[in-house]
Amino acid sequence: MRCPVFRRPVCPAPHKREVTRRARAARAVATGLALALLAAPASGWTEAAPQQTGTAEDLPVTLSGSYLSGRYAGQTNDLANAAAFFAEALSADPGNPFLLDRAFVLQLANGDIQEALELAQRLQIEQSDHFIARLLLATDAFRAGEYTTANTLLDSEARGPLAELSSGLIRAWALAATGESSRALDVIARLEGPSWYTVFKSYHTGLIQEQVGQSAAALENFRDAYETDRGALRVIEAYARSLAANGEPQAALEVLAEYDKIVPDHPSLTATRKLIENGETPARMAATPAAGAAEVLYGLGAAIGRDGGEELAAVFLQLALYLDEDADVASIALAALFDRLGNPQRAIDVLEGVREDSPLKRDAEIQIGLNYNALDRLEDARAHLEALVKSDPSDIEAVSALGNVFRARKMFKEAEETYSTGIATLAKPEGKHWTLFYYRGICRERLKMWDEAEADFRLSLDLWPDQPLVLNYLGYSLVDQGKKLDEALEMIRKAVKLRPKDGYIVDSLGWAYYRLGRYDDAVRELEKAVELRPEDPVINDHLGDAYWQVGRRLEARFQWNHARDLNPEEDILPLILEKIEKGMAEAEPLPTTKADPSGSGG
Repeated sequence: MRCPVFRRPVCPAPHKREVTRRARAARAVATGLALALLAAPASGWTEAAPQQTGTAEDLPVTLSGSYLSGRYAGQTNDLANAAAFFAEALSADPGNPFLLDRAFVLQLANGDIQEALELAQRLQIEQSDHFIARLLLATDAFRAGEYTTANTLLDSEARGPLAELSSGLIRAWALAATGESSRALDVIARLEGPSWYTVFKSYHTGLIQEQVGQSAAALENFRDAYETDRGALRVIEAYARSLAANGEPQAALEVLAEYDKIVPDHPSLTATRKLIENGETPARMAATPAAGAAEVLYGLGAAIGRDGGEELAAVFLQLALYLDEDADVASIALAALFDRLGNPQRAIDVLEGVREDSPLKRDAEIQIGLNYNALDRLEDARAHLEALVKSDPSDIEAVSALGNVFRARKMFKEAEETYSTGIATLAKPEGKHWTLFYYRGICRERLKMWDEAEADFRLSLDLWPDQPLVLNYLGYSLVDQGKKLDEALEMIRKAVKLRPKDGYIVDSLGWAYYRLGRYDDAVRELEKAVELRPEDPVINDHLGDAYWQVGRRLEARFQWNHARDLNPEEDILPLILEKIEKGMAEAEPLPTTKADPSGSGG
């Protein structure tokens, strides 16, 4: 497990053809890891639920109805309604321990802290070993400055590695808050568990040592954490800050530069780098014991969320924000979790709480714009993102976000102009800018500006040689136009070699063979593509066309019928139906469409 922080993907899975209504893999609620880590009933702090939830006012509340509705809401990752319905069920059957547990955990995951506190008090009496209840009560005590109470609540045998680690680290911070730093460090040192304990132990040991002025010792622990996990952003930032504080600014900049190769221009690290370059000493990562304890909750919550335990992740992240409302990394992680749960409005609510002076504020604003788009509020998304681009046209993240929104909605002229705005600010394009030219090339190709599009694609390949997505798109476009066929086919073959399991790229190779009249080769590749993407209507239709051309007429109609049943887009369905009825003697093959690489525009 690592301590990740939210970062938008560099490129949202582009492909050459527009694959219509791609079937989305069912969301796997992977609670297995969470249950293995925390052997307790498992399942930003917000002031109130953001919407009306639970049973409608004009309907009667029944135990069975609320229970079943709560179960359904939980299965669909609707935390707000799941919490409300289980609270209703508990009111109907207040002595039911299962309903008490579910109502409590769901209210906490949903951010209904005060309601969850009331149930935690009951659980403390009725199920004294309920770890999450004790964790909430300890967090509430810590928030009130009652550090001895927090320590006492967590100073009991915890069940499971996650419970042991989280309770031990928060106990250490409670002890540090009362001036008992030696005891705090001893508590951490005595924690024993899986290998992923190591980075958390070293990191929080270093944070506590910084609190008490043991700067050199803190540096050594941050170094150990860094060597254990060089991909943990918070560790990298702490290590760089500690290096600078210990008189090693150049080493700090080298650490930041190394991570920049993985995730370029992360705003938190960019802010730290500027301070160090200006000769300033960055502040400690945890300014107070409360911030340190919140860092425990955030780090574990973010890691759990990455591994699929959304409900438990929400619990930890809500607790982090309850303890430290300025924990912007927790806000970003919680918003990302709500995104994954399909609730962009909740994500917006959380992101709006990111403080104005945070390095993550602009990223949060970009995500708010993208979430407006996810809510189909195009004008709000457009206005929000255009304001960001206007305020700083060199912000490539904002430019890409706005351009991707336009491109996803086939507003290619607006998208092309947006990407051009960002490109115009580049003194010298770098490798990380390849997507800008790739995306603009797609828009120009759709706008029938082929010479300009080809130039963009080739520049994108100069910036990132052998990028399979660009090879695929450029190669197929050339085949489609009958230009530079040898080079084009080699590009697509190379793309397939680089991504042999990508059904869309394999389909491009098959369809290129089809367009070249090499029907036997087309059948071979398209059969592979259908195996990789059996749910895609366009790929199935392409295979039907290829079967028809090699004389396999029954199989061709079977594939077309299958494509019809996979819910193709409305403009494509009539063409498929015509081929089913008439075959290809009278009907035209399905026109090649082009992929919208943005998906969600993110």
